[in-house]
Amino acid sequence: MNNKFVKTKNVKAFISLVTKLQNSPNNVPKMGLVYGEPGLGKTNAIIWCAVKQEAIIITAKNGMSARWFLSDLVTELGETPKWQLSELFNQAIPKLLEKPRMLIVDEVDYLATSSRAIETIRDIHDKTGIPILLVGMGAVDKKLSRYKHLFDRIVDIYKFLPFDIEDVREIITSLSEVEIAEDVIAIIHQKSNRFRQIVKTIIKIENFAKTNDYTKITKQELGW
Repeated sequence: MNNKFVKTKNVKAFISLVTKLQNSPNNVPKMGLVYGEPGLGKTNAIIWCAVKQEAIIITAKNGMSARWFLSDLVTELGETPKWQLSELFNQAIPKLLEKPRMLIVDEVDYLATSSRAIETIRDIHDKTGIPILLVGMGAVDKKLSRYKHLFDRIVDIYKFLPFDIEDVREIITSLSEVEIAEDVIAIIHQKSNRFRQIVKTIIKIENFAKTNDYTKITKQELGW
């Protein structure tokens, strides 16, 4: 299987949103929200952003407090976390001002019940002016909308959508080392609408093709 970053429609929209946040003037908010069901490419897009843009990724956890969040952030910034919330905040801000980078908060759903954690993210944005991208699950937009001061700063929102046939074709043709016919692509689209499921199917087809010395796979070869 080829090792490629596949730019589905979701990924292209994600890149466009990230670019917009990074290019926004200093006097406007630079917060964005990306959300959607699992398996639609959010994780791969985040990893791409971290590598290409040197973004900082903080993955929220169940029960994460503002202090826990700041402790993880300070650690990512190369500092030894102090204990008090105010001390942690005062550790993080100078480092972010010294080297401004995008901050990605993944699984932000876990923070949606903690007003202090949410307000801490807003304070980081206001004090540093760095772009902040929040990433969550299907209903996170409604959860975050309760925090008006934060939600008003979110200038762009994108919901990852299920793959259409063009997306599935792009994934398969980009990753598969074996030519897979259009009739097979159509069936995969009907049966699999998650990235990992599609990848697993490609691996199975590649192994089948290698075992049987096929260079192209159609429904006939697979018996579908």
